[in-house]
This record gives sequence, structure tokens and C-alpha cells, in this order.
Amino acid sequence: MASQARSKAPVTVTGAQSLVLSLEAMDVDTVFGIPGGAILPAYDPLLDSVKVRHILVRHEQGAGHAAEGYAAATGKVGVCMATSGPGATNLVTPIADAHMDSVPIVAITGQVNSASIGSDAFQEADIRGITMPVTKHNYLVTNADDIPRVIAEAFHVASTGRPGPVLVDISKDALQAKTTFSWPPRVELPGYRPVTRPHSKQIREAARMIAAAERPVLYVGGGVIRARAAAELRRLVELTQIPVVTTLMARGALPDSHPLHLGMPGMHGTVSAVTALQKADLIIALGARFDDRVTGQLSTFAPEAKVIHADIDPAEIGKNRHADVPIVGDCKGVISDLFDAIDADMEAGHLGDYVEWRERVAGWKSMFPIGYSEPAEGATLAPQYVIERLGAIVGPDATYVAGVGQHQMWAAQFVQYERPNSWLNSGGLGTMGYAVPAAMGAKAAEPDRTVWAIDGDGCFQMTNQELATCVINNIPIKVAIINNSSLGMVRQWQTLFYNERYSNTDLHTSHAGERIPDFVKLADAYGCLGLRCERPEDVDATIKAAMDCNDRPVVIDFVVHRDAMVWPMVPAGVSNDLIQIAKDTAPQWDREESDAVEQDLDADHDGIPSGSHRTSDPAEGDQA
Repeated sequence: MASQARSKAPVTVTGAQSLVLSLEAMDVDTVFGIPGGAILPAYDPLLDSVKVRHILVRHEQGAGHAAEGYAAATGKVGVCMATSGPGATNLVTPIADAHMDSVPIVAITGQVNSASIGSDAFQEADIRGITMPVTKHNYLVTNADDIPRVIAEAFHVASTGRPGPVLVDISKDALQAKTTFSWPPRVELPGYRPVTRPHSKQIREAARMIAAAERPVLYVGGGVIRARAAAELRRLVELTQIPVVTTLMARGALPDSHPLHLGMPGMHGTVSAVTALQKADLIIALGARFDDRVTGQLSTFAPEAKVIHADIDPAEIGKNRHADVPIVGDCKGVISDLFDAIDADMEAGHLGDYVEWRERVAGWKSMFPIGYSEPAEGATLAPQYVIERLGAIVGPDATYVAGVGQHQMWAAQFVQYERPNSWLNSGGLGTMGYAVPAAMGAKAAEPDRTVWAIDGDGCFQMTNQELATCVINNIPIKVAIINNSSLGMVRQWQTLFYNERYSNTDLHTSHAGERIPDFVKLADAYGCLGLRCERPEDVDATIKAAMDCNDRPVVIDFVVHRDAMVWPMVPAGVSNDLIQIAKDTAPQWDREESDAVEQDLDADHDGIPSGSHRTSDPAEGDQA
């Protein structure tokens, strides 16, 4: 539990006061929320708290995403609060988002009087039932005496084992009733005993398999970030010299600058990362869940590989891919124990020989770097160039928060991540509107760190009202809108798979000579600094101007090339062997330089009008 603070003796308070005292005892310093009828009793004592800062958001979804951003940036539990009915249901999306991405948050909602529950009372919703599938646990509190215990349990459940969201729904009469408060409460969760230490036998077997492998790959997922195990991971990589891929949720777990880092695997991953997994004879999965966006067609994923799968959630192991060595435990402990076992094996002369394998993957990495094509002369900006320059100018100490879509993939590809928790995004649920409020939460948690939201014009228009929250509460985030006047990723799929029939993806942000909306004017209306950039030669100066403004939020409207696409790409549902790269970004090569990669730039797999890359080896007789 977060705090060991004790009250000297039980004191008589209201349930609402007990709630606030419990939050203070859990060392909560920030709550994001909006008051309403059922939760109103809690807002009165909250006004008197000197420890808990309440940030009044403009929409409950913003409160939930802000709590996520706070938690993802710091590893602490994020807290959001809303009233009953629509207030609570507006939290469902961020709760589901936190559940998919293992983000520890506690959502506190008001509920109608206990006597009215089930009667369809004004603003009643069964939020406990609604959120049951997307929370680790949830509570309905109708007795004020239970509040301290439930809050303590909620924080414990949210932050231990596999992190995730917990909902606490409190009836209005419980908040108004008299009770006594003492701390700490007695917490008993007999059915909740997450396994954190791995079994030594499984660790030994994993070490044996690693020593015997010829083509191993460390497949690192977001569990390494959540376990705060980046330092342990780097030690393991330095010891074993095994190539590493980091998923979308694990960007920054190993510095991008590390020579053994192959980048991100999956649908929009690097050729080297995708190829290495496909050709591996051993995959060491650490805090990863073999997501469909990584595996592609599951039956064809890494066909020659045995699997060591370590995860704190036993339900993930073997869910999608059979694990030859399953290891249940916290990634920090697993990696530390694995390091010790491998180090002992090395001392005994049991060494893995991966020299040839490292040379092969280094060749793929060198031959197929992430690239992009410049727009035709006179066209608008290349969005990849904007994000590449943003990362270079802002640097690795900043926190980058992305929405969902093309800009998210480009931000994952073209910003160099050198530290954990520097990249926040909605990975599993893919929630548009995540970036601005999550960036607000991250900045509220770490006010001295520069925080950039990299957003699309579609995503931005879902939650941009939280700019008002940022201005009023002195949370000076910076927002880069990658404005292509479209729902870009959907448009890309319509280009590739729907014969360029652009059904309802044109946002008409420039209509009859008028920008709708004009993002610079919108930023100004919210009290932010609004900037616009439309030419490559102005990109650096615009970013630097934003960096020089730290007394209010900054919004930059980067007007970019509408038809830019995210490459590489593995179309949904097909084998990763059919990874696609754009024709005009394909490198020139000859077979003597790379005997491990076959490329057919004229191939047309499943009607996909792009270059293709096969991960099979020509030497093995596999035909493209």
C-alpha cells in the first residue's frame, strides 16, 4: 500500500470526508474529474484538501485519459472521478483503454441513493455491471464504513500483478452518512495473490534453451515498461548479445540507439524486426501478448521458433501462441533471474553462439531502414519529415504522446526513444482522442518535463476541449497536429483495398478557401499559442518557436501531404512473410550483399499496389 500513515484515533466524519482522507492516505496528489449530483458530496471536502489537487476537465473521457497519462508517465496510480449515469459511462472508454494497455487507474464514480438502485432513477446506470469486462475489479459501496477499506483495496489491485483499472462506485447516501475514519484499514483479499517471482525450474530451462539456440530474438512488450524493468533488460541484452524487438507499447524499453535493437515488429514494424521474428528459432517473449498486430496471420508467425513466454498474467501465456517454456512472474524479477542463470551458464562454459545471426539481422537493419518518399515538388509537407524533425529538435528527455492512426505509427517510427515511459499511446484499444488529455495528465504528473502530443486532425477534434483545462490549470503541453484533412489511416486502407473510394474519410478542414476549423484560431480562442507550418523550410523554426513558449500550451497546425502512407505494412490477416514496402522507398541492392532477404518490388500480393518484401531466404529455395 502506498502510505503507512495512521490516524491517531478514529474520527467521526461523513463518507465523503472519509473518501478524501483515504485518497490523502494513499498519497494521491492529483484527481481529474467533473462534479455532478451523485458525486457532489465528495466535492465539498475535496475543496478543503491541501494534499489533493483536483483538475476540472471538460469531459469525463478527458479525465480518464488524463489519469492514464499520469499513470503511464510515472508508474503511479492515476485517479479520475465522475458522477453517476452519463458521467460514469463517459469513463468507459478510458477504462477499457487502461484495461487493454495495463495502465493502473482508479475511477471513482457517484451512484444514486442505495434505496433507488435498480429503479431507473435520474442519472442511474449500472456502471459496475457495464465495466465488469474491462476492469481488474470493481466495487459498489453503499455503506460509508467500507470506504477506507475499498479505496485501499482498489489501489492495491490496480497497482499490483498486471496493472489495470479498478472502479469504485459509491452511492450518494454512503457519501452523506456519518462514519468513523481510521487508517490503515484491514485489507483482506484471499482470492487475489498475483505471482511475482518466477519458478526457478522454468528459469533454468529458459537459460538452457537460450544457450542452445542459433537464432534467438528478445520480443519485448509493454510489460517490461509497466514492471519498470528497462535497466534489467539492458543488462540482459548486453550479457547475451541477442537482437531485440520492442513492440508499440514497449518503445523506449531499450534505447533505439542500441546496436542490437531492430525496432518495432508487426503491421507497421521495421523489415528487420519482422524478418528476425519470422526467421528466429527461439523467441524470448517478455511482457508481450502475441497481439494480432505483431503476429499477422497467427498460423504462419515465426514457424521455426520455440517460445519462452514470460508474463505476470498467466492468462496471457499460451493464449495465442503455445509456450514451450511458460514463466509466470513480474518482468523485473524474471529478467533478473534469467540474467543470473545465463551468467552462471556462461561461467560454466555454456555459451550461445549468435555471431552469424547477429550479422544477418544487422544486414537487414542496414539494408531496409525506415524511410519515406518526399511529396512532389510544390506539394505540402511530408508528415514523416515533420515528426522526424520534432524528435531531433525536442530530444529524448521529452515525453511524446500520440493519438491513433497514421501519425501514431510515424511517431513510433521516426522519433528516437532512449528512455522508458517517454512514449505514451493507446495501443490495444486504439482510442482516437487519447493524445491531448493523456498529455495533460503526463504534464500534470511531471511539470518540469516537456510533453508533446502528436495528434491527427481527426483525433484532435475529439478531445481538444481539454486545452481549456490546460490553460486554466497552467499545464503547458505542446500539440503537433499532423493535419492531412482526412481520417488518414482509414483513407490509406481505402486507397489500398477499396479502389480509392473515399467514403466518409474527408474531414474538409479546408473548404471553399476556408479552414474548418482553423486550428490556429481555435488555439487562440482557448488561450494557447497557435502556429501553422506548411513548408519544409519552416519546420525547424516553428518547432523551436513552440519550444520557446512555456507559459501556455502551444498548438501547431502542420499541413501535410494528404496521400502519405505508413510503410512498411503487413495487411491485416496475412502472413508477416508478405510485408510490404513502398516502391519508391525500396533500397537498391544486389543478391551478393544480402543472401538472407528476397525482394520483389513488382509483386502484387492480394491486390496490394506496392513493393513487397519476402522474409524467406533464397538459399533455402523458397520462391517469391
